[in-house]
Amino acid sequence: MSSSASASASASASGSQSGSQSGSQSGSASGNATRSVSIPATAAAGGITITQPPSTASASYYKIAEHEYITFGWNLTSLYVQPQSLTVIASCAANGNTYAVGPTNGTRNTISGNATQVVWNPWQWEQSPGATPFAQATYVLKVWDERGPTATVRGGYLSPYAGGQFAMYRPASYTPLSADWKCTTCSAAMSTLGEPAGIAIFTSLMITLFTMWNVLRR
Repeated sequence: MSSSASASASASASGSQSGSQSGSQSGSASGNATRSVSIPATAAAGGITITQPPSTASASYYKIAEHEYITFGWNLTSLYVQPQSLTVIASCAANGNTYAVGPTNGTRNTISGNATQVVWNPWQWEQSPGATPFAQATYVLKVWDERGPTATVRGGYLSPYAGGQFAMYRPASYTPLSADWKCTTCSAAMSTLGEPAGIAIFTSLMITLFTMWNVLRR
């Protein structure tokens, strides 16, 4: 009787252990399958389409000033694998420098991988200690994911983007007119009217206007 009970308990433990191992392996395999992404061999490489500023034939111009903000917007296309993060910079060929684009400072700026826009104030960025001043020039917007700016182009993954040219400038400061300032163009015009040729032109113009007025009255 004791031997039969022992055998039954042994069989129960074996079944429980087998079922536990089988369930654990199955669940693990199922979980891995859920987390993996199947990318077709024909999948196109992921890309970025800039939505703001709108694409135009010429570059957009932005003012470097205290309360001037720039918004860059985009759509991510043909993605099977969502980026974990995005790095956005502005590259300037005129001075060979790159600038972090976004609300934080540094040589690179990293934002969420599902972000579709970034707001930037170049003037505020420039106030940071050690920041490189902006050149009044044309810049190229560059965006890449956590794999870096030289990542290999792969179907379903975001390809590094470089495009979206824009220009920045500094507004000229106000210069008051000096007390002895004279309008040289105005002075020249008045001098011309004082000459015989100028008087003749003025007289002809007045006669023409008077004649047209009489015709319109009829």
